[in-house]
Amino acid sequence: MTNPKILVNGATGRTGGAVVAQLLAKGWPVRAAVRVQDTRSDLLQRRGAEVVVTDIFDPGQLTDAMRGVQRAYYCPPYHPLVIQSAVAFADAARETGLEQIVGLSQWLAGPNHPALMSRQHWLIDRMFAALPGIAHTVVNPGFFADSPYLEMMPFAAHLGVLPLPIAGESRNAPPSVDDIARVAVAALADPERHADKSYRPTGPELLTVTEMAGIIGRVVGHTVRHVKSPLWLFYKGAKALGAPPFLLSGLRYWGEDNDRGAFAVGAPNDTVRELTGKEAEDFETIVRRYAALPASRQSFRTRLTVLGRFLMLPLLPGFDPVAYERMQEQPAPPTPRPAIEDAGWMASHGAEHFGVPGNALRQALA
Repeated sequence: MTNPKILVNGATGRTGGAVVAQLLAKGWPVRAAVRVQDTRSDLLQRRGAEVVVTDIFDPGQLTDAMRGVQRAYYCPPYHPLVIQSAVAFADAARETGLEQIVGLSQWLAGPNHPALMSRQHWLIDRMFAALPGIAHTVVNPGFFADSPYLEMMPFAAHLGVLPLPIAGESRNAPPSVDDIARVAVAALADPERHADKSYRPTGPELLTVTEMAGIIGRVVGHTVRHVKSPLWLFYKGAKALGAPPFLLSGLRYWGEDNDRGAFAVGAPNDTVRELTGKEAEDFETIVRRYAALPASRQSFRTRLTVLGRFLMLPLLPGFDPVAYERMQEQPAPPTPRPAIEDAGWMASHGAEHFGVPGNALRQALA
């Protein structure tokens, strides 16, 4: 029996690229939707994917990209009009008779969250779920191991610091990008089994950021300590690396939820093992991959480059999230609430939802 073709949008991104690679490895035909033709899309083509350049905000282009495919992975862009991309995606799915959408969402998604991206994720999930005749599965991880933690790997490897604007004792069981993709691929392979389901992949262990720094230090062979960097300074560095402003505007709210224990709720869990048959990758395994990258390998030249980047941070242009949100005239709920303070969010994401005993939840939030 021939496997049906699957459309993957954001195919050159983190999770999209991993989903494409895993589907191809399993023999599934893949149509990779990309924003531009470049070296990354050329690599996907050489690996066997059919590459189509598609504007994810354009219903006509999305409809063309979906013709001849049966299932799709939707990865939302970090864009203030992300809801338009999702509506266009849903319209194309209805127009072409798509049988399934697996959508990457967000653990903190809810109608009252102060971050517009989190509220739009909630709306997107509900819209896809309401599409008649189309199976829908949500994959909603918290902070990845790959981002934000290991984006700081060069600073840890060369300078011994892990600079993040989150509390050192905040806890998470961060999944790898590969495990997130494995869960998505498992859902894509069996729409009937996973229809109307929501999955949160996690790593196998709840860790503080301080403990993560210790694991990184063990891998790179010297002490690494977490430094809670001021958010204004983190904005400068992230902006210089090309982080979208919409992502930066939500970061302050997600960091607050992180520090107050939202990512410790329902974590760790067995989602990765139950859906894929393999244990979730532990944090040290993921760290070792990053330690092997050129930017983390020990050399005098690389260390000097990283030190120069670090010292230049205060001189870089900043980012004002309040001014950005005001300029966009972003809508806001009457009473914005972090996820951890939202009774509706806790009811659907808390201990009872995941079968975690009440005392374990209280301990996670302590």
